[in-house]
Amino acid sequence: MIPSDSNYIFGPVPSRRLGRSLGVDLVPFKTCSYDCIYCQLGRTTNKTVMREEWNPLEEIVDQVRRRLDILETPPDYITLSGSGEPTLFSRIDELIDRIKAFSSIPIAILTNGSLLWNREVRSQVSKADLIVPSLDAGNEILFRNIDRPHESISFHRILEGLIQMRKEYSKPYWLEVFLLAGRNDIQSEIEQIARCVKMIQPDRVQLNTVARPPAEEYAYSIPLKRLQAIAGEFGPNAEVITDYQGNTSFSETTDREADILSVLRRRPCTLEDISHSVNIHPNELVKSLEKLVLNRQISKQYAEGKSFFVGVATNINASNAGC
Repeated sequence: MIPSDSNYIFGPVPSRRLGRSLGVDLVPFKTCSYDCIYCQLGRTTNKTVMREEWNPLEEIVDQVRRRLDILETPPDYITLSGSGEPTLFSRIDELIDRIKAFSSIPIAILTNGSLLWNREVRSQVSKADLIVPSLDAGNEILFRNIDRPHESISFHRILEGLIQMRKEYSKPYWLEVFLLAGRNDIQSEIEQIARCVKMIQPDRVQLNTVARPPAEEYAYSIPLKRLQAIAGEFGPNAEVITDYQGNTSFSETTDREADILSVLRRRPCTLEDISHSVNIHPNELVKSLEKLVLNRQISKQYAEGKSFFVGVATNINASNAGC
């Protein structure tokens, strides 16, 4: 469990892409330039392209330093990601410099890539050791359907940003492509995305799909074999990175999950509500919630424009549907 004074960092958590990753949260929960239908953290509550010091730089630096000091084994990466879009943090370059002053651990940025058209943003994030942006569509219509971006962001603009970042950035540059059944897994859509990827020229292409309860119930996952077949469309540097649910078997309930169940038996809660109640960062909660959903101990439901986790015997209308 994360100490109560460490609300800007989480982990280290296991990451198939990055090994053991110490996450750093630079913006408030669900502050993002997108509102992706597949997001495991739920719907965006503050859709914005405003760049500012959303969380205090000095406190973030201090929490990273203190967490590294108490870890017996250093993480493989310090990852700027969290529960919103990290490039909205206006002092991200200063943060990277400050961390590098006391740590040699490589720094990765997981970003939706929406602001890479901005020269200042590209300059700031270039200080990182690894950049992993995303691309979920090959045209404007599908881009708006899946990513639901801020109104000022166009598909052409984000594509140009991804291409330009690659031209200016010589360090590892991986591209995530998130695929959804019946949307961007159609052959014509895959071909359009593949053409865009060829223009971007990332070092790796990483295919992903829904593995945990998404923001919208109609965001459907793609079977592993289908993902592996699609990977061939993107060339030899493409790989499937999702944790495939079909191979997962859960039985025992941990203390953490017991705490979650205790909260949800009383009333429905959003992910943020649960995070505050059990004092665990949202990014560390999602795997426990996935397990409870698969075990049918809780379910995810939608009401009043929000996503709620609900105990199996709980009415979503109880107590005004909130914690």
